[in-house]
Amino acid sequence: MVNTNTLAQMAEQLDLGSYLYLGKGIAKGGGRNLKSLLANAFEAVLGAVFLDAGYDAAYHYYLNRYRSLPTPAQDENFKGRLQQVAQERFGQTPFYDSEGARVGSQREYTSVVFAGAEPLGTGHGATKQEAEQEAARTALESLGDRTVAPVTPKPGRAPRPRKRRAPPPTAVPVAEIVSIVPEPASEPEPPSEPTRSRQFGEPIE
Repeated sequence: MVNTNTLAQMAEQLDLGSYLYLGKGIAKGGGRNLKSLLANAFEAVLGAVFLDAGYDAAYHYYLNRYRSLPTPAQDENFKGRLQQVAQERFGQTPFYDSEGARVGSQREYTSVVFAGAEPLGTGHGATKQEAEQEAARTALESLGDRTVAPVTPKPGRAPRPRKRRAPPPTAVPVAEIVSIVPEPASEPEPPSEPTRSRQFGEPIE
């Protein structure tokens, strides 16, 4: 009943996001719709109800808001669930080995969770927290925990064939271009007629 997703849904019902006092950067980045901030805002409202009207009023206020949800959100705190399972089965608290690496223009984290010397699961995510939650989820799946629904991987897109670009034309020096262009052929001179006599019109040898 109490998790970030559920509290965020209750905050959305009250439109608490529009009342948050945020910095310009996080406001432009969608901070008014951030689940963690919405959940914290609802907790603050619930605390105000408790301080103003007492425990019973806060208790019933929460139950009424919870019952008004169309579909209560599932708890995605896989780390908390894995800690409970690991302590019950192995008597140890799981720990995470996380590293970040830059993939292209973005940063991606990889996390491996252990309970002893053997790794239980591996996860990836845009943040360290997401990678650890994913590692805990895969660990719970490998341990056969039925409370975790397997995630169906999204089908990958078939890579489109890349067209090879024609190589750019090689630049030719101007001097070579001039030498390549043939000179215009000179017109043949007409044959010279023999000199004729003005009086008789006979050719003069």
